[in-house]
Amino acid sequence: MRREDAGAQVDEKQAAVAASGVKALIDVGRPFLDYVISALADVGVQEVCLVIGPEHDVLRDYAARTGGGRVTVTTAVQTEPRGTADAVAAARDFAGDQRVIVLNSDNHYPVEALRALAAAPGSALVGFDREALVERSNIPADRIRAFALVATDEDGHLRDIVEKPDEETLAAFGEQAPVSMNAWLFTPGIFAACERIEPSPRGEYEVIDAVREQIAAGEEFTVVPAAVGVLDMSSRGDIASVQAALADIEVRL
Repeated sequence: MRREDAGAQVDEKQAAVAASGVKALIDVGRPFLDYVISALADVGVQEVCLVIGPEHDVLRDYAARTGGGRVTVTTAVQTEPRGTADAVAAARDFAGDQRVIVLNSDNHYPVEALRALAAAPGSALVGFDREALVERSNIPADRIRAFALVATDEDGHLRDIVEKPDEETLAAFGEQAPVSMNAWLFTPGIFAACERIEPSPRGEYEVIDAVREQIAAGEEFTVVPAAVGVLDMSSRGDIASVQAALADIEVRL
């Protein structure tokens, strides 16, 4: 097979995977999800659960052939796309009585941020420095400006998260306010909280509402500061920048 033919086949495969909505499996030299899971293994995570839809056979296949070394990979099914809290709730049996790290599968978080998150007491959230995200991520500054703002108390605990902040809110919080990229550490209490919440105005069960429910009940969430970049795999347009950023990272599953 000629080199250009091989390249064309890879591009077609990437296009098909991206079009299917399984962005985490886009090929960046190897599946993007390999890098995400390898980073978790680097901080001592030994079991990974992918929350998938009933139609995601490609992710079932991925889980079946991945792991056996540093990590085991399983799946839990979210029967309907009813929101982020519903997705977390789908992993209840997997988590059992253990704390769990919950991440977006189409983001690659640096090991140092994950290590700090895993070391936090109780429940926690990574609060990312906006300036560092602009400088070290492949995410446009205007998108980062729209990320959820994290409000903390004087002890560094989460008070609230303001999603899709307007200019007035951005000004009130100030440029130094951290943002959320959905890197969470949950205690088992999150699952009961997910059951107690009502659908949001857009008709979904939101994990931030479950977090607010826990905070109201007395749960403390440590906000772990992180001045790092995060790689985002939103579309085929991100392949080149992500591939370049991951080129020197060793994957060990």
